[in-house]
Amino acid sequence: MSDEDKRKRAATARRQHLKSVMLQIAATLQEKEAAANEAEKANYLAEHCPPLSIPHSMQELQELCKKLHAKIEVVDEERYDTEAKLQKTTKELEDMSQKLFDLRGKFKRPPLRRVRMSADAMLRALLGSKHKVCMDLRANLKQVKKEDTEKEKDLRDVGDWRKNIEEKSGMEGRKKMFETSGES
Repeated sequence: MSDEDKRKRAATARRQHLKSVMLQIAATLQEKEAAANEAEKANYLAEHCPPLSIPHSMQELQELCKKLHAKIEVVDEERYDTEAKLQKTTKELEDMSQKLFDLRGKFKRPPLRRVRMSADAMLRALLGSKHKVCMDLRANLKQVKKEDTEKEKDLRDVGDWRKNIEEKSGMEGRKKMFETSGES
């Protein structure tokens, strides 16, 4: 084995040893921290929640209930106050974010110039010159031949409605109406 191999092995062994020592130190620190947290929790509970001693007489029980109700009222007031503060701060946050949005939204848009470009030129610019796309929309339309129907012919033959009324007005018009109805 060469000197480099030995040095590499020694370096890796040293790194592994240092890593294991660091893990041991971290584990002991974590255990100490957990113990400190438990002690702090026990102190807090002893300070704020004294051990409950249940009295034997009725009057002592009533006094205990009154004390508990008073503590509950204090806690409810604190909870209500914190909820009111929270609602107030969320409302302020919403107002500020709305103001920020309004301020951001007010910017001048540059005037846009109209560019005259055909659809084929636009597609060529977007897709590149390799793609040959033709945008002649009229080529894709169906051609429909218009056939004259009998109603349309009748409408054209009738012509102006004023002429029809003038022809039918008076005795001559009525005479024509009777003659045409009698023939059929």
